Amino acid sequence: MNFDVFNGDADGICALQQLRLVEPRRATLVSGVKRDIKLLERLAAQDGVKDASITVLDISMDSNKDALHTLLSRRNKIFYVDHHYAADIPDSENLTATIDPDPDVCTGLIVDRLLGGRFRPWAVVAAYGDNLHKAAAEAAGDLHLAVGELDILRELGELMNYNGYGRVPSDLHCTPEELFEAVRPYKDPLAFYHESEVLDRLQKGFAADMAQGRSAAPVSESDYNRIFKFPDASWSRRVAGVFSNEKAREMEGKAHVLLVDNGDGTFLVSVRAPLANKKGAVGLCRQFPTGGGREAAAGINALPESMLDAFIAAVHTTWHAG
Repeated sequence: MNFDVFNGDADGICALQQLRLVEPRRATLVSGVKRDIKLLERLAAQDGVKDASITVLDISMDSNKDALHTLLSRRNKIFYVDHHYAADIPDSENLTATIDPDPDVCTGLIVDRLLGGRFRPWAVVAAYGDNLHKAAAEAAGDLHLAVGELDILRELGELMNYNGYGRVPSDLHCTPEELFEAVRPYKDPLAFYHESEVLDRLQKGFAADMAQGRSAAPVSESDYNRIFKFPDASWSRRVAGVFSNEKAREMEGKAHVLLVDNGDGTFLVSVRAPLANKKGAVGLCRQFPTGGGREAAAGINALPESMLDAFIAAVHTTWHAG
């Protein structure tokens, strides 16, 4: 019995693609929208999941610690690769874990390192999806790409990342499991880009959604941060990640925050630390319920409106002069 558990964004999908190109196997796929990170709870809730082989990619070990301990106690063999805050890593012969929270690393790049670069173009796509443009370009340095091909890998990463954002799977153009199955036959992401029917759907959706997002002005701006706010709408949730990444690249010295109205008295929050100093995002978000992530990019799934003022004050405290 095999399970492949992965984050629904570009990084999770591209990390799994590299592994399965090296070690093909059929497995039950377990994923969800990008912010649905407690994926191991689904397996831990099934008493029949024991003595299985479980691969876990691009989801926080700290957020899944209880479910991880449960699954390890059932003699499941777990292979875990991630770049988020992990806290304490269990000492178990059934766990093989590679965790690297460096802000310039994503899970796809870690897998690339473990595999000796065998399918590096997919790692480049993963890095672009996680807004690691410099790391992506460096990883692509020895690929001898033709003119324009690096731009294609960048667009592919951004489109795959864009597809992962939503409150529920119905917000997405296709589920992460469907996107992975579309990717699976392709050793070369350039071939996937040119041949897959999925890309046309993502390109059209991305263009329409980002046109709405780019028309928004900041609701607050200082020398150290910009804050944007979007309404309760599917397009708002779909562009939350790529919009935040784009704004961060526009002004690398500032932190960026996007608040998306969840429609229930809470906000979905996306935070990007300044690209010039990728620190502080996860520390900020972990101060509030449902917050987590990594140093460079983090978020809060449901920030109560009653905490909004305190959150904005914490943004100013996190990034300020000196």
